[in-house]
Amino acid sequence: MTFAHPYFLLLLLLVPLLAWLKGKRGSPPAFLYSSVQLVEGLTRVRRSRTGAFLLALRWLVLALFIVALAQPRLTRSQTTVKASGIDIMVALDMSGSMISEDFVVAGRRVNRFNMARSVLEGFIDRRPDDRIGLIVFATQAFIATPLTLDHDFLREDLGRLEINAINPNATAIGDGLSTALNQLRGVKSKSKIVILMTDGQNNSGNVDPLTAAQAAQALGVRVYTIGVGKRGMAPMPVGKNSFTGETVYQMQPVDVDETTLQKIAQLTGGQYYRADNAERFQQIYAQIDQLEKNEEVVNKFTQYTELFPWFASIGLGLLLAGMVLANTLLRRLP
Repeated sequence: MTFAHPYFLLLLLLVPLLAWLKGKRGSPPAFLYSSVQLVEGLTRVRRSRTGAFLLALRWLVLALFIVALAQPRLTRSQTTVKASGIDIMVALDMSGSMISEDFVVAGRRVNRFNMARSVLEGFIDRRPDDRIGLIVFATQAFIATPLTLDHDFLREDLGRLEINAINPNATAIGDGLSTALNQLRGVKSKSKIVILMTDGQNNSGNVDPLTAAQAAQALGVRVYTIGVGKRGMAPMPVGKNSFTGETVYQMQPVDVDETTLQKIAQLTGGQYYRADNAERFQQIYAQIDQLEKNEEVVNKFTQYTELFPWFASIGLGLLLAGMVLANTLLRRLP
């Protein structure tokens, strides 16, 4: 626990001094009785005990108010955030063809979407100092996560994505890229990049991919394009075998528009990559990670939980309780 105004705590040193001075004044005047049993019906607590209790309660209340003035707080988190000056938007294809399982990891088939999500998570972990946002697109494009340094929030959003969450029947590459650019357009940063991942051709949307690339060029945004999937044919799950329960696959042609993706990268000063296996996919993001480095600016952020209301409330509650007790159960005769 820390204090915003710790110098107020010095007032606590006066509490024992005031208590001592109070005791030096002697006891207040009172009537003398031959036996305390005569007034035992008025209170079950002896006069000396009653007075000591109420007096201690008042000193406790005073101490709580002094601590409240010092503004106690709990430090929830104290981190150093290195803002590198690089803003990254990732545009991820979520069309239906992304469920094709042409990647193999540890001997098991992995579909394109889960493979892309996995390598993206690793990239996010390696870029803790960058603001990163996420666009998803299929028939239309949507903002999944705006630019943020809160990578835990970004990973949660990424983990919630499912292919059927948006209409998966087409691929709007141009819309995906232009939506990412809109997130970067008004941002002042040293470097702005888009990582565009797709396994198909532009067959939907309102913006032509090359038109979006020209806009990126004008805005000074580099676009790294990644063609996802093997060349040739890819196994796409089409159901389950009713007898064995095994997944049934149908071979589908891979139709990544590499020409357009290469032109987008060339126009914007980025690079085009083909991710045709799991190892290559990991290497691509490692290369982008090495290419996009910048000088770091260190900022320190601390989150607090303020305890002032608790100490003030407890002190006020005890003060009121003492006043009630002094006039009821612990009432004493002068």
